[in-house]
Amino acid sequence: MILLDIEGTTTPIAFVTETLFPYARTHLRSYLERHGDSPQYLELLRTFRKEHAADAQARLNVPPWSGSGADARASVEAYAEWLMERDRKSPALKELQGYVWEEGYRNGELIAPVFPDVPRAFERWRSAGIDIGIFSSGSVLAQRWLFRCSSAGDLSRFLCCHFDTHTGPKKNATSYERIAREVDRQPAGILFVSDVVAELDAARAAGMNTILSQRPGNPPPPEHDHRVVASFDEIASY
Repeated sequence: MILLDIEGTTTPIAFVTETLFPYARTHLRSYLERHGDSPQYLELLRTFRKEHAADAQARLNVPPWSGSGADARASVEAYAEWLMERDRKSPALKELQGYVWEEGYRNGELIAPVFPDVPRAFERWRSAGIDIGIFSSGSVLAQRWLFRCSSAGDLSRFLCCHFDTHTGPKKNATSYERIAREVDRQPAGILFVSDVVAELDAARAAGMNTILSQRPGNPPPPEHDHRVVASFDEIASY
């Protein structure tokens, strides 16, 4: 099995930082206004409130919280913007962003660029009977829509599983151990490809094989001893 990161691996970092994040910021308020009374939102609100309370208890300089239910929309918006400014891997934020981006993909405002070798590799790997999964800090919903509405067309049919931060932190070996159990494979039978050395270190500590993705626009990595590829065309076996 091949397990892939997204940002800097299948998709340019710039798409996330220059398109997805600004889109979420721009459309956050209108989304909350239109869906603030939905059961989906009210469940998410509880998660936001819990995370906010934990940050406040940790004496972080979070925006004040007031209101409940639909009346808490302003608090959710302010806290979500605070999280985005700090690039926090907040499960609540990632889920909310996924809902906002879903609308953008549905109405055609968002199309996710993938590197040209990605669809070729997906075809090749699946033809060889290799399963392909995704592990990204973006929500599973956001992952599914990104590959469904990619610049190469609908690539979602090639993917067998998705994992996000609900599985655990990407720099923690236990997250990769959990993934191996969930896909019913030994870690040694899984190759993880990412542009982040700390994530690869965690995956290898869990027993997985690893490859560093060095794509255009990726920052220079720190010193490491992982295999490096510039294209999925270089990944024939592992």
